[in-house]
Parts: sequence; structure tokens; C-alpha cells
Amino acid sequence: MKKLFPLFSIVLFLLLSMQSQAQTTALPPLVTVTGTGEVKVQPDQLTFMIGVEVREKTLDDARRVADQRTSALIAYLKKSGIDEKQIQTTYLSLQPMYTGEYGQSTPQFYMATRTMSVTLKKLDKFDEVMAGAYKAGANRVDGIQYSSSQLVKYQEEARSKAVQQAKQKANQLAGDLGAKVGRVYNINEGGQGPMPIYGKMASQRMMAESMAGDASGTTLAAGQIIITSSVEVSFVLE
Repeated sequence: MKKLFPLFSIVLFLLLSMQSQAQTTALPPLVTVTGTGEVKVQPDQLTFMIGVEVREKTLDDARRVADQRTSALIAYLKKSGIDEKQIQTTYLSLQPMYTGEYGQSTPQFYMATRTMSVTLKKLDKFDEVMAGAYKAGANRVDGIQYSSSQLVKYQEEARSKAVQQAKQKANQLAGDLGAKVGRVYNINEGGQGPMPIYGKMASQRMMAESMAGDASGTTLAAGQIIITSSVEVSFVLE
């Protein structure tokens, strides 16, 4: 009798497992669709990469000059009204540079680079800020990215459009097959975020114009950004 009890327990466990598996795999008839939504808006703020690059004969001179110019640049940005929280160092480099001759042990010079990201919340101040930054010591611009201060609002709008599109798709598919869409069974949200449509910054041209003090008109083309959202929804078919 004692030998039969473990065997009975094993059989009972297997039967319960099979029953549980059958219950979990039994799904109602579903229609699963993907909806996407997008909102096009004009950006009201931007982030650009700006910095200094110097070349000196010695390592100490390269570091010293780069630090001095970077400090002057940061001081100017703060003086121009940009909050300290909107200025962040993103790249530091100090390295020897060789001419490329095989076996050369003495560098030709040392190059120091300091780069920072700056968020500007007033687009109409961009040309003024850039012109002053070049005068303060900046000699490189590496990129620009546009954004909106009301991103959450537009993300919610894009998400609502995505849900509506998913519902329309489900109704059309079900209708073509003579069925009706019932309650929502499952929903998953995909990625979302702002993308440029595209605004450009001609950094080399702006640098030359700003340093020469002869810039005419704005050098900023902000364009639009697209804020997107996607959802995957499963509806029960009736």
C-alpha cells in the first residue's frame, strides 16, 4: 500500500498539470492588430553639442589652454541666461598626435578636446548664443537635436491616435470575415519618441559668419518633429 501511494501521487500530479496546461492554452477567438499614431509639432527647445579643441606642443599646455577656454565658454553660457542644469560635459580627450612615421616616439603635438551639451529653451536666442560662444573660445559644433517642452502631452495624443487606428483595423478585418469585435483581451504599447522631419544646422557656415560678425538672417531651420506611438491590441471576436 505504501508503494502505491507515491505512484498515485505522481499520476494525480500529471493529470492536474495536463488539465492546467489545457486551460491556459484554450484562448478565445481573437483578432490582433497594430495601430500607430503620430503628431507633428514645431519644436520649442533644442540641445546642441559645442566645445573647444586645441593643439599645443606639450601635454601641460594643451590641458591648460583647453581648460581655460572651456571655463570661459561655460561662464559665457551662464551669463547669457542658460541655466547651469542645462549645461553638461559629454566628452573629454587629451592625447598625443604623431605624424605617422614608423617607430616615432615623440609626438608632433598634443590635442585636447572638451565637448558639452547645451539645452536652449528659447530658439530665437540661438544665433546670439552661438555668436557669443565662438567669441568665448568655442571652435567646434558636433550636432543638434530638437524637442518639445510639452512632450508628454503630444505622446498621449499620439497614443490615442494609435489606439483608434488599431480599433478601426480590427473592425474592418472582423467585418470582412463576417464577425464582430468584442472586448479588449490584451494590449501592449510599443516604442514612442520624437523624430526630426528635419531641421538642419550648417555649423561650418554659421561658425564662419559668426566669427566674421557678418551673419545675415537666422541660421536656424527648426522644421518639425514627429512624436510617434504604437500599440498592439487583441480583441475578442463575437
